[in-house]
Amino acid sequence: MGGIIDFGVGEEDVDERTYILTPRGEVDVLTAPQLGRRLLGLVDAGKTIMIVDLSKVTFMDSTGLGVLLDALRQLTKRHGKLGLVCPTERILRPFQVSGLTGYLQIFSTREAALGGLHGAQRLTT
Repeated sequence: MGGIIDFGVGEEDVDERTYILTPRGEVDVLTAPQLGRRLLGLVDAGKTIMIVDLSKVTFMDSTGLGVLLDALRQLTKRHGKLGLVCPTERILRPFQVSGLTGYLQIFSTREAALGGLHGAQRLTT
């Protein structure tokens, strides 16, 4: 018998184009589809700047990476942008290992992501 899944997604509607999602807990094969459905639903609703704040994520597997890449593809089709907040080495590590740090816009803080996606220079580590 499995344990209780500790996962949730906080949401913040910044403006008509911008939305912030803050997943909490483990983003894995069981929970990533929920995050993916929400991201794609927001893209379909017309959001073109999405920030995923990973500061409360305790673990992310390749399924989570795939969900983020799918959201990026959908946003790119609509001339949108995806930014990730990875404030610690532990959160940044899966992106480094997979070689995605040069492909994704990764920021150390939510404020940097908002500024970076609205025109300021990105602060990729």
